[in-house]
Amino acid sequence: MTDIAAIEAAAARAAGVVRRTPLLSSPFLDEIAGRRVFVKAECLQHTGSFKFRGGWSALSSLPEPARASGVIAYSSGNHAQGVACAAKLMGVPAVIVMPRDAPALKIANTRALGADVVLYDRAGNENREEIGAAIAAERGLTLVRPYDEPMVIAGQGTCGLEIAEQAAEEGIDTAEVLVCCGGGGLTAGVALALEAKAPGLRVRPAEPEGFDDTARSLAAGERIGNTGPQSGFCDAILTPAPGEITFPILSRLCGPGVVVTDDEVRAAMRAAFLRLKLVIEPGGAVALAAALFHGDELDGDAVIATASGGNVDAEVFAEVLAG
Repeated sequence: MTDIAAIEAAAARAAGVVRRTPLLSSPFLDEIAGRRVFVKAECLQHTGSFKFRGGWSALSSLPEPARASGVIAYSSGNHAQGVACAAKLMGVPAVIVMPRDAPALKIANTRALGADVVLYDRAGNENREEIGAAIAAERGLTLVRPYDEPMVIAGQGTCGLEIAEQAAEEGIDTAEVLVCCGGGGLTAGVALALEAKAPGLRVRPAEPEGFDDTARSLAAGERIGNTGPQSGFCDAILTPAPGEITFPILSRLCGPGVVVTDDEVRAAMRAAFLRLKLVIEPGGAVALAAALFHGDELDGDAVIATASGGNVDAEVFAEVLAG
């Protein structure tokens, strides 16, 4: 299992490669939220999302023979790009299994990074795990899972180390930390880092309405899956259920989940663009939406929200801004 030692080791391997992203604020956002709002701008990370942290951590921790043989990952886009970019920087082959209905920008970027992209029919119930396992066995590749992977969680935890440092710089010792949550890799990693480095900061998972498996699972005390559609506006964080590895961490360390609507996500995307000059994709804006529009569910006079990704198709972003 991942722990603070693994996260600190991942940070050491990431030195000089992974960006230390800024913690931003705006009085206009504070006014909307009714408290101080700080945004951890992971949309400015390499490949446009926090997923590069986990990809680099996982690949850099592999034994040299396994890394040289190549890696495979499955993803709707951000983990795909994170692994593909890390593989390119290390000079190793990468195969990425992606849904056909993933945003065109994410598919194009993954191919541009040199990965062999294999598309599957998510709507037709093709199983990405089965496809990935078959290709990995056939080609002798190491599978790098998007969240249920200890070294991926350790890499995402480096974001939490930065939040702890930056919160201290801002004089914040107690706050809710809202994290955009799919399978829980970033949420778990940040929670583990803050437990060790800033115990006054409590992580709260944030999810879109209709895909709130983590919030419902935390309330029930057991993993509960989504039974609705497999695709939606917040594509980056739509997972069938919390991860097997991540959920015990979330259960131990996180507060209740916060669930937002797609319209609240759109409003958060517009606010981030207007007030912070950030481009945030729908799945990456869920935490900010929770901070701005669900203040009655939060405690304290400060909140930190992860802007976990910025890989949104131009047409979608234009529609949101015109909204």
